[in-house]
Parts: sequence; structure tokens; C-alpha cells
Amino acid sequence: MIKKILVANRGEIAVRIVRACSEMGIKSVAIYTDADRHALHVKKADEAYNIGSDPVQGYLNAHNIVNLAVAAGCDALHPGYGFLSENPVLSEICAKRGIKFIGPGPEVIAQMGDKIQARNAMIAAGIPCVPGSDGNLADVEEARKLAGKIGYPVMLKATNGGGGRGIRRCNDEKELLANYERVISEASKAFGKPEVFMEKCVVNPRHIEVQILADSQGSAIHLFERDCSIQRRNQKLIEIAPSPQLTQAQRDYIGNLAVKAAKAVGYENAGTVEFLLDQDNNFYFMEMNTRLQVEHTVTETITGIDIVQEQIRIADGMPLQYKQSEVQFRGFAMEYRINAEDPKNGFLPSFGKITRYYAPGGPGVRIDAAMYSGYVIPPYYDSMCAKLTVWALDWPGVIERGRRALSDMVVYGVKTTIPYYQEIMKHPEFRSGRFNTSFVESHPELVNYAIQFPPELMAAAISAAIAAHEGI
Repeated sequence: MIKKILVANRGEIAVRIVRACSEMGIKSVAIYTDADRHALHVKKADEAYNIGSDPVQGYLNAHNIVNLAVAAGCDALHPGYGFLSENPVLSEICAKRGIKFIGPGPEVIAQMGDKIQARNAMIAAGIPCVPGSDGNLADVEEARKLAGKIGYPVMLKATNGGGGRGIRRCNDEKELLANYERVISEASKAFGKPEVFMEKCVVNPRHIEVQILADSQGSAIHLFERDCSIQRRNQKLIEIAPSPQLTQAQRDYIGNLAVKAAKAVGYENAGTVEFLLDQDNNFYFMEMNTRLQVEHTVTETITGIDIVQEQIRIADGMPLQYKQSEVQFRGFAMEYRINAEDPKNGFLPSFGKITRYYAPGGPGVRIDAAMYSGYVIPPYYDSMCAKLTVWALDWPGVIERGRRALSDMVVYGVKTTIPYYQEIMKHPEFRSGRFNTSFVESHPELVNYAIQFPPELMAAAISAAIAAHEGI
């Protein structure tokens, strides 16, 4: 049995993994840079070790991290998401040093991390894919000819891309010629490889993904789907499980596709198969994420299955605890990524000290956070500082619970996306459950309504209200 896990990450996901370890009687080891010295995951773990002064590179040095895991007496490592979570080198080094990597093997990570290899594997398995290039584009001339063949608009994508980076939509040849070198540059800087491929652009699709679990004995199941259509610049903002837009027949179909995809590549551990659903209700494979997703909380909420604990069990060689027929869901869950950003100022990051923080509560409310009153959000990392997940029996109920929980959640000292999400909850298109990936850009007016009161103004308003009440 796994007895001690090094958590090769930071922030709320590191706290989440530490909590899973605690419930399983497993010791947890945190790592941190100087910038994260006072981070919550450092306080929560059984042990914590400094990995240097560089705020980013410390979390990206696979050799140092695995050496630390060995020195600390760990027998497993959990990569979380982001950083090295989809880097096959970390998985490979763990295997060489006798550390169990809580995720798939390096070969699968490499195959599915390369968009061309992943696409070809899915085509071979009979999974529908968007029309596009058979491999990396040789040059802009090849890109121009292919775009003319499959028709505009098209998407230029970094072969090793992810997280919304290295992607450009081209509506005509002029935009293609202008964007080609930009994507090459983005791919080189962000992923170290100047390789780009092309796909036909599915206009205003719905973004639907399926959570899968697969063990080392060859069994694989799905935990139903999540709707990730509410996004900005290819970055997810709100995630929902199950999708309010699918019929049961569509749900069964896409779930079976995801399991088929996992088995086709010999997948092991938790993963996510992402699809686009076009206006004619055709599903197309987009990519496979070989790690735990930010939005795993909504799946846990509707199914009652602890995905992180399942990851650990699978890495320990145990078979899946559930058969597909035993996996059921109840109600709807919605997750809001609470980002330290100012929606009214182009979603500019708003890092700094959290002077006061009040977490929401009540039935069907879950908070995954790494912040607390007095915590200083460092400027070196992603702007997400918390995840709010709500559950209710039906779609109208989860919207109202989300609206109430967002109102309960108060963060002073930095700007957040909370007011913006409150406006989305009011919009009739969202409330109807019929929306697609164009929702955010189609409703720029919602940003103008997202009013954030400075703490001083809020305090003054409360004092005035109390004084008026006492004067009656």
C-alpha cells in the first residue's frame, strides 16, 4: 500500500490532494518556493520542503522534485494539474527511481500530449474527429492550400498546446497568413516545439468533456460528462455536470466514446476526453487530458465518487471499485473558478493581500481554496484563488443555489470574478440551459453590470444602514 505521497503542485489542488491523503491514512509531503512559504498547502501537509527561490522553475524541475520524494521516503507522487502533470519526463523519472506516479505512463502521456498522435489514434479507433491536417504543417503554403480545401474558418493549433494557448482562429486567408507565424512563436515559447497543425473550425460549438477512470487490469468506466461551454479565450470559467444540453441518448453515446478512446490507447488512472458538439449535434474528439482536471469537483458532487482517492488506488495497482452499471448521478453541480481578476478592466489580474475572506456555506455548497484572510496572492501563478461548487436536484435549483452562494462569498483586498458570475446567473440564455462557447464574447454587456464595491465603501454603506435602522 502507498504510505507517503509527495504532492508536486501548489494552491488549492495541493490542498485537495493532501485532504485525500489524510482520509486514506497516507502521509503527505508538500513542496514550496519562497513565494509560497505561507501558502495553505504548506500548512496542511504532514511535511513541507522548500524547493528554491525561483517562483516557477522550482515546480518545473522534475529531477529535483523526484530526488526530494526519494529523500523524504515517499513511495508515490501526485502531479495535480498544470506544471509537470502532463510532462512524460516526470512520469518516466518516477518509474526509474521506484516512485509510483499517480497518473498514466510516460508513453501514453506523450502520445496524448501530441495533438497529431492523439488525433491519429482516435481516427484509428473509430472516434469522430474534426477534419484537418494529417500531421504537422510544413509551412504556411501548405496551411494555405489545406485551408482552401477544408474551408474557412480554420483553427491553427500548437501540436503540444494546452490551456487555451497556441490556438488561433482564422476566418480567411489574410488572417491565416497573419496568424501562422504567431502560432509558431507561441508554440515555441510556451511548449518548446514550433509545431502546428490545422483543424476545421467548429463554429459556436458546445464544449463537452467526459471523466474516465481506468485501472491496470484493463477495465475502464466513465463518470458522465461535464459542460465547459462558458469560457473566455479558450479558458474555462464555469463547469457543469451533467450537461443540461444533452439527451440521455447523447449522454450514453459520448460516455461510450470516451471509454472506447481510453481503451484504444491503453489508458490508466483518471483522465478526461474532450469533445466539441456542433450545431447539428455531431460530436468531434478534441483532445485527451492525461491528468486530474480543475473541474473534477462537479463530477465528484453528482456521483459521490472521490476521484483523487480513486487515482491513488489505481496507482497502487488496485482494480476499479465500480462497474459502469453501478455509477449513477443525481442532480446538477456547477463549479465557478474564482479568479483574482478585474472583469471591468479586461480581466486584468488583481494580485495582492486578501484583507478579509468569508466563505459561503449551507446545503450543497463546497469550497476548494488556498486562500485565507491575510494571505497575499503572489503574482507569479495562475489567477485562480478558489473554486466554488454548488449542487441541487434540478437545473433551476443549481442556478439559484449558485447565485446565493456567490452572494455569500466575500473577498476583500483584491478584485474577483464573483460579480461577473452573478450576472451570468441572471441571463435568460444561460438560465435556459442552451448556450455555447460564444456566450461570453456574445454578451460583453455583462461585464459592465459586474459591480464590485471597494471594502471601504461597503463598510460605510453597512454602517449607514445600521445607523439608519437604529434611528427608527
